[in-house]
Amino acid sequence: MTFDIRRERCTEGTEAAGLSDASGLGLDQYPDTQRFLQVLETLDEPLADGLADRPDRKAARGLFRWEMPLAEACHVALQRHPASAQPAAIRVVSFNAGAASRGPAFEVALSELVRDGIAISYEDARALFKRDASLSWAAYVVGALVVLMRELGTGFTTGLSILVSSEVPEGKGVSSSAAVEVATMAALAAAYGIQLDGRQMALLCQKVENNVVGAPCGVMDQMTAALGQRARLLALRCQPAEVLGSVDIPAHLQFWGVDSGKPHSVGASDYSHVRIGAFMGLRIVSQLASDLANGGGGNSADAHRIGGGYLANVPPSEFAWRYEQQLPEHMSGAAFLQQYGPHWDSATSVDAAETYAVRVSAAHPVHENCRVQAFKQVLAAPANGGEQLEVLGELMRQSHVSYSRCGLGAAGTDRIVELTQEEHDTAASCEGGPAVFGAKITGGGSGGTVCILAAAGPRGDAAVQRIVQRYAAETLYAPKVFQGSSAGAAEFGHLRLRRKEQLPC
Repeated sequence: MTFDIRRERCTEGTEAAGLSDASGLGLDQYPDTQRFLQVLETLDEPLADGLADRPDRKAARGLFRWEMPLAEACHVALQRHPASAQPAAIRVVSFNAGAASRGPAFEVALSELVRDGIAISYEDARALFKRDASLSWAAYVVGALVVLMRELGTGFTTGLSILVSSEVPEGKGVSSSAAVEVATMAALAAAYGIQLDGRQMALLCQKVENNVVGAPCGVMDQMTAALGQRARLLALRCQPAEVLGSVDIPAHLQFWGVDSGKPHSVGASDYSHVRIGAFMGLRIVSQLASDLANGGGGNSADAHRIGGGYLANVPPSEFAWRYEQQLPEHMSGAAFLQQYGPHWDSATSVDAAETYAVRVSAAHPVHENCRVQAFKQVLAAPANGGEQLEVLGELMRQSHVSYSRCGLGAAGTDRIVELTQEEHDTAASCEGGPAVFGAKITGGGSGGTVCILAAAGPRGDAAVQRIVQRYAAETLYAPKVFQGSSAGAAEFGHLRLRRKEQLPC
């Protein structure tokens, strides 16, 4: 969602329109966008309760040149500086950064990103954004410029002002980093006339996270932020990023998200260890398959990548019959490197001093892909009472257990899943039956949010609230509850609004 906002002087007889005057643009279904526009409109106005004195608002007030065009925004307001503004600099302000003990404002000279007309390397970019830990968040924003320069040859010769305002909470396993990356990339593309479809945008944003931030994430979150559709589930095959369409969410069921209170990060060691373990498994299984094909005379250097290089393409029955028991439960990085060499993952590195869980990590993508395919088919099938919801719930519970077996579970998320099952079992013997059917951890695991499947309507709402209340009573933490969905950046497109200020004539 991007916006072109211009502030102009009014001549006599011209009606002034505020940012909030956006009737007919379909913004009623996007309350977060309306709030962002209202923030821009009131940046210069005094606010009650000392809000105007917050460091982020102080920094934002001086961010834009209101006598010039203010450019594209997707909860990111972006303005190109004039060529006369020298030295050229990239200035970024993040609202609510102080709540996370971060600095609200980041500034870097353009000359630090471009040297002798060439964009800095990804390694140098990572080092640049890690110089000050309180400002490392800027990598998710300014990293988009580095990626555009390196991957598409985009030229940036003048400075920029960027204001970031995201209502997607951080560390909850709900793709907050992807939301910022996609919003920034969309704003840059619109401001500089760069033609990107949703898939291209998502892949570039994944490069921001992998190569600039240094987090070994997949592309699912970025694809969802770019290509998601309201009230529909996006069907993806991340090989590397193929859209298989979308699936309607039936009217009789609803998905909820409940925050466990334990922060999640795809850059954390647990996630990296499991990812490395899975790629080690891919490498070993590929060698085993080559040995079978060659009568046991294969060479590790010549191993053909099974499943086209994706464990998800290996049928569960074949995996269990031929390979699973031959995989080591654990293996040291040193032993793996000596026997097999590279593990075929450009986003991570095998540490010779570490030990990795190989068997369970490799099994997860094999069985998870099968579960996802089954979930899609059952979801699209005609409703047949509670049986459909019971099957969907069981698939979700299996997925959650698999995460935990890999080492990606957490006490808080496990407890929410247990409470959901207790709510289901208690109601099963009552009139009307259960109203919740299953739950699973979201994102990369190790904390974050639990997704709950419930019946749509008052009974499901009440059941989820009982789970939330029990969790809050046990943990003394009031979890954030997520409900509903919205369009991704590609579907929303961008709006061009004009901000006018009535001045004395």
